[in-house]
Amino acid sequence: MASDYSSTPITLNDVNPKVLKCKYAIRGEILTHAQILYCNIGNPDSLGQKPITFFREVLALCDHPLIVDRSETKSLFSADSVEQAIQILDQIPVRATGLRDKIASGIEARDGFPGDPNDIFLTDGASPAVNSIDLQVIHIALTEVTERNSEMLTISVPSSSIQVHMMMQLLIGSENDGIPCPIPQYPLYSVSITLHRGTHISYYLDEESGWALEISEFENQLKTARSRGVNVRALVVINPGNPTGRVLAEANQREIVEFCRKEGLVLLADEVYQENVYAHDKQFHSFKNRSRSMGFGEKDISLVSFHSASKGYYGECGKRGGYMEFTGFRPEIREQIYKVASVNLCSNISGQILASLIMSPPKVGDESYKSFSAEKEAILSSLARRAKILEDAFNSLEGVTCYKAEGALYSFPRINLPGKAIKAAEEAKTAPDAFYARHLLNATGIVVVPGSEFGQRPGTWHFRCTILLQEDKIPAIVSRLTQFHKQFMDEFRG
Repeated sequence: MASDYSSTPITLNDVNPKVLKCKYAIRGEILTHAQILYCNIGNPDSLGQKPITFFREVLALCDHPLIVDRSETKSLFSADSVEQAIQILDQIPVRATGLRDKIASGIEARDGFPGDPNDIFLTDGASPAVNSIDLQVIHIALTEVTERNSEMLTISVPSSSIQVHMMMQLLIGSENDGIPCPIPQYPLYSVSITLHRGTHISYYLDEESGWALEISEFENQLKTARSRGVNVRALVVINPGNPTGRVLAEANQREIVEFCRKEGLVLLADEVYQENVYAHDKQFHSFKNRSRSMGFGEKDISLVSFHSASKGYYGECGKRGGYMEFTGFRPEIREQIYKVASVNLCSNISGQILASLIMSPPKVGDESYKSFSAEKEAILSSLARRAKILEDAFNSLEGVTCYKAEGALYSFPRINLPGKAIKAAEEAKTAPDAFYARHLLNATGIVVVPGSEFGQRPGTWHFRCTILLQEDKIPAIVSRLTQFHKQFMDEFRG
């Protein structure tokens, strides 16, 4: 049998050039060389975090409804888990809105403003990607498959990626349509814009002020893009930030809302880490809450909020559940949104259930409330401690500066590399931070993602490290990293 693939019909010359241009940093070049200490991914389950009991109890009962009425179920499951499962099972087959009612109620409780189930679109993973995105999103899935060379081959796409691709489908009609995204940013957005043949417009976050978002930067990029004939359609904001960990201040959110309203831009709000906030002086507020509290209603600003069961403190990455909330769109636009969503068919039931549970967790007085709150608090408190330990460790290294991770699941330290290392990286035809990350991997088995894969200001270098590492293992990892860093700096100094 031929082993050189010479008889196969597809070569790189046949692949969509937009796909060839795309990178997916989280499982990129560095990860192809080893599968050892994962400091690169935001998947709590894969790094040892136990699932939230209440969520899994309800899912188990819904997956096997025959056990709901059994006598032994009462001794194995909490009463409110059983009650939630019964309510969900009653809703699914007969009610048009189904679990969207629960999500809308949860949004209303969170924001203090009305939520409408008709504004909610439930999404899941790979199946709708094949049906509604012209096979382009499969590039991301295949990246995961081909670069996980020692694991079971599965194609999976984060629920948030389906949401983002759906929006790019709706907003991008040609290369003249552009969407500004933060730099640094989770690469899903730039990948999606590229795949849908739009123009990716970068706006830089201000690292010196702790990755603040400056309105003047928006204005400059918007003016430049429009002067080139680009039709700027929307603005992407990630809060809490990935990879920066920044949580936006309320005043900053108000500026963004006013800017989008004034300029006629759709505000695309990535709010998937909304419950992961560690800074005592910060609190998450949704952009819907901010816009409504400013007096702007349905006809004043177009807003899309993304949320996902794969993110946050619960980290149910395998369930492929999430939702988008659309507000401020004309009826004829809503028809088009429904059309695109309908092509996806029904999102998976487990994902729908989990998305509803995230927005309607146990309340005071419920049997599960005390244990649920304890689990949630234990996870978030541990994440806050881990973030602080890593922040201090990075700041103790020569030439490294790391701002506090206020939220999300990552630290994004800046590293000032010696000129000799930068020259060696150029000779190796790789970015200097990727050069550093490769050496770190080879020497310690620690995998981080180079900042160049997320975008950064020219002449600066970073890497992203997850704070999900098991707390008792962090000291050993820090020790390994510290020893490597000293040797690296000594080797390339001068």
